[in-house]
Amino acid sequence: MTGRVTLVGGGPGPVDLLTVRAVRALGGADVVLYDRLAPRDDLAALAPHAELIDVGKTPGHHAVPQVEIEAMMVARAAAGAHVVRLKGGDPYVLGRGGEEVLACRAAGVPVEVVPGISSAIAVPAAAGIPVTHREVSRAFTVVSGHAPLSESELAGIAALGGTVVVLMGVAALPALVAGLARHGLAADTPVAIVERGHRPGQRTTIGTLADIVATAGVARIASPAVVVVGEVVRLAEEGAPGAREVMGRAEHLAEDAS
Repeated sequence: MTGRVTLVGGGPGPVDLLTVRAVRALGGADVVLYDRLAPRDDLAALAPHAELIDVGKTPGHHAVPQVEIEAMMVARAAAGAHVVRLKGGDPYVLGRGGEEVLACRAAGVPVEVVPGISSAIAVPAAAGIPVTHREVSRAFTVVSGHAPLSESELAGIAALGGTVVVLMGVAALPALVAGLARHGLAADTPVAIVERGHRPGQRTTIGTLADIVATAGVARIASPAVVVVGEVVRLAEEGAPGAREVMGRAEHLAEDAS
């Protein structure tokens, strides 16, 4: 008897940000393969009949390589289990969900994808930063910091304008800001780094394109963190390190948008 695989987006971490469909899938799981940033604290209660297997990756260390995760997922499903692959954020937003769906299809294993709240939107929101705002930013670009961006990619991002949201971008921050500056983004463009969004110890550090690398070094920024570049950062909640210096135009932006 062939089982099935359900790829579940776990959102930014808190259990109460899981969707109803995600909770239902976990409740019916036989096996849960979960990531480091998935909502894992209450997994035993959410998936009471399931075997829980940690396949999470940390920056620079993949204890269980992606190909092995896919093989495990397919093998358990082929043996008749309902396998839930639980991820942080959304499976299709820099989550390698597409690769896992293709692996299931190639093996003839039924697969379903349950969307999740993407950290690209939810983590900035946790710091009071909207990724779009009328008369300020009408578009946002989500970028992976996992691999270096090419000059053409940097040029395109800088030319597009709007908001840039970088996932997995802590290590790539120096190269990113230098590249955006090289392609014309103004030195005083606001930048925010939101660490551990929606989780205990959440912290927002704010600077500009010119000084954010030094500011991040002083603050000892660490992953998981989301980097936000653009004028919307001026709308962030007060109290973040560096916010007072950067957010002077926030009231004017709000007035212009009204």
